[in-house]
Amino acid sequence: MHLLCELCLVPQADDLSLSPYIAECQNIFQELGLTFELHAWGTNLEGDWDTVMTAIKRCHQRVHELGAVRITSTIKLGTRTDRRDSLADKVESVDRRLQSS
Repeated sequence: MHLLCELCLVPQADDLSLSPYIAECQNIFQELGLTFELHAWGTNLEGDWDTVMTAIKRCHQRVHELGAVRITSTIKLGTRTDRRDSLADKVESVDRRLQSS
């Protein structure tokens, strides 16, 4: 099943900077061949359901390995049965409406 996902992973660690942890997750997404877009408050992911879920699990495992004893993640999931949707489709749909107004 094709899945669109927004992931916000927040490690609770001694370091105030979260970027090293987030960079590790971005590497995982790339290794698994997911389409992904980093934004200021999380990452949008696109891919097969099982691959996306595997990526999220690996992110948790890797961030724990890096020393975060606690992680809180917020996940939004979206699937469709009428057509295959993509992250780019969602942005392009809004862009078209903005251009026509």
